[in-house]
Amino acid sequence: MNTQNDEVPPLNKEGRYAFFFDVDGTLAAIQPRPDDAFIPHPVIASLKRLSASCDGAVALVSGRPISELDALSAPLHFPLAGVHGAERRDARDNVERLSLPQEVASELTARLTGAMADMPGTQLEAKGMAFALHYRRAEHYQQAIMALAQAMTERFPMLVLQPGKCVVELKPKGVNKGAAIAAFMQQSPFAGRTPVFLGDDLTDEAGFEAVNAREGITIKVGEGDTQADYRLPDVNAVYHWLENILLQLD
Repeated sequence: MNTQNDEVPPLNKEGRYAFFFDVDGTLAAIQPRPDDAFIPHPVIASLKRLSASCDGAVALVSGRPISELDALSAPLHFPLAGVHGAERRDARDNVERLSLPQEVASELTARLTGAMADMPGTQLEAKGMAFALHYRRAEHYQQAIMALAQAMTERFPMLVLQPGKCVVELKPKGVNKGAAIAAFMQQSPFAGRTPVFLGDDLTDEAGFEAVNAREGITIKVGEGDTQADYRLPDVNAVYHWLENILLQLD
């Protein structure tokens, strides 16, 4: 864990930055149901200005699929890393996507659907190459959900667990936000810039590690141990920070 500094440093108007944002808990307030999340329209407008100020070097890096990220950020069209990087769309609209063998995906869907039907209030989110087991509305099932997910990784060793806030995900090995950010940083318009990454959850720690390795700026949103160098208290503070950096970069 890094020593925290609650005062995020100002950005240099002459600097060249690349911005990476998690979505849920960072740009969008956490909701009881993932489908209820939204990015406020003024924040969309701020992201549009930010992208214009840094030649398009703004990307969303999320556990959500690309299709959902596009819907949340419409009418904007960002480079995106979805499902923690299992699918990625670069600035030229090229899409790379991992996939599970069809028989594995089918069996996982059937097993998880059957098991979670006995846990009212839980929700299975099937993403094709990954599966999210939500229990925000039924936190008393946390241990049962974790045990179920662990059993699936034992049956399918190609998968790993990714715990989050009231969710645990099953995803392919080697997929994480750090690898996604590293891939972006090798391509235009991100290459040669100083990366800045904001995230709120355990899933963002690999991203913080990758950005720290490039001597970038890492910002944890909310409480909890982290590798990030700086911290903002909540989503509203992210919105305020975003407005401030637009003033700094104008």
